Amino acid sequence: MKDSKPTILVVNDDGITAPGIKALMHVMKELGRVVVVAPDSPQSGMGHAITIGKPLRLDKVEIYEGIEMYSCSGTPVDCVKLAVNKIFKGKKPDLCVSGINHGLNNSINILYSGTMSAAVEGAIESIPSIGFSLDDYSLQANFSHCLKYVKEIAAQVLKNGLPVATLLNVNFPSSAHIKGIKICRQASAKWAEDFDERLDPYKRPYYWLTGVFQLNDQGEDTDVWALEHDYVSVVPVQFDMTAHHAIPVLNGWTFE
Repeated sequence: MKDSKPTILVVNDDGITAPGIKALMHVMKELGRVVVVAPDSPQSGMGHAITIGKPLRLDKVEIYEGIEMYSCSGTPVDCVKLAVNKIFKGKKPDLCVSGINHGLNNSINILYSGTMSAAVEGAIESIPSIGFSLDDYSLQANFSHCLKYVKEIAAQVLKNGLPVATLLNVNFPSSAHIKGIKICRQASAKWAEDFDERLDPYKRPYYWLTGVFQLNDQGEDTDVWALEHDYVSVVPVQFDMTAHHAIPVLNGWTFE
């Protein structure tokens, strides 16, 4: 008899041994058959990078009993591509979940996030996909207050699907006293970046990226507002980056 359980691909960018992916895979195990494909080392901030200049390694590993797991030498997006092509061999999973990331991926952070790029790649492959992130960068982060909502949101996506070319960006506040879920838009913000200049032992300069998050949006319908008020933020995301509202403006230009 064919197994009626959905197949769920679990990926991340913090690496295959990160506590966040452990929490996520165990929740997903309650919903279906889990296959984990994750980087062999942390890949935070990789965005949608792929490996093209060197070979990729994909090794089956046994870390947690009863869960099929693969360690990948590449980026989070590489993990999804290899999973679809080499593990699932074109028979795509029913769901792709990425995370739970150690640190927020709200607002503009989605552009830099390896966690969300893995989920975006899943959506590009027409797999219903979700990225999960928690407002806690610590390796000792406590994910327990998130797990109820992780399961509920994933179950809803498995049941209802998602609109075409759409995925979900889900962020959790650090507070254990979550008030509920808010469907939000991405807040308008940016990083005001600086590079701290230092000297190595040979007196040669090197630079360490620093920055301050600048919020330019006081709306109460944003992911930033939701998280600041102890709600889980859920932002529907699309990978079509066309600025549709700008097309009429450009059509008004005169080109020779």
